[in-house]
Amino acid sequence: MELQERLNEVRSHIAKAEREAGRPEGAVQLVAVSKTFDAEAIRPAISAGQRVFGENRVQESQGKWPALKAETSDIELHLIGPLQSNKAADAVALFDVIETVDREKIARALADEMQRQGKAVRLYVQVNTGLEPQKAGIAPDDTVAFVDLCRGELGLSIEGLMCIPPADENPGPHFALLAKLAKQAGVEKLSMGMSSDYEVAVAFGATSVRVGSAIFGAR
Repeated sequence: MELQERLNEVRSHIAKAEREAGRPEGAVQLVAVSKTFDAEAIRPAISAGQRVFGENRVQESQGKWPALKAETSDIELHLIGPLQSNKAADAVALFDVIETVDREKIARALADEMQRQGKAVRLYVQVNTGLEPQKAGIAPDDTVAFVDLCRGELGLSIEGLMCIPPADENPGPHFALLAKLAKQAGVEKLSMGMSSDYEVAVAFGATSVRVGSAIFGAR
């Protein structure tokens, strides 16, 4: 199957999941995860009308996205992988959305960089819903207080929450927990769901899903 066919299939599945959940058409944004794929592999997706992409690493993204964004001005680039504070300046310069704010040090670094660069990047807080020690993200019990800190003391605009459920667990309860935390924190956006479970995420209220292998193929 060609990339455009796979992309259309994912879009069709999202639309079906929206209908089945009683949600409006277009309620869920598709973030095409292009990590590890080079510019030549990404261009067909852009040609097929995809404009929102996700990357895991700042350095890898710097090697391909400045040129791609120069070619197509309305691309929206999301950082969906862990961010180190020493990469905050590069991340603010390149990305439109950073979904992995998960500790005060990163939040402060981003606040400083956005002020210095005069650029407002949209931010999500990553929540470690499964409390997995090897995985980034703030603990569920600390989420509301952390969002309040970001908004209050640091003056950051937090628009959503993001999670990656444990691979060996039913994702539904994790998506439900993230939706509950978002309501408690007063944020509207929910980034949840990947290639294996994005239709489930739509049913639980995802406003964006991060789909890679179902579009680009195996890495």
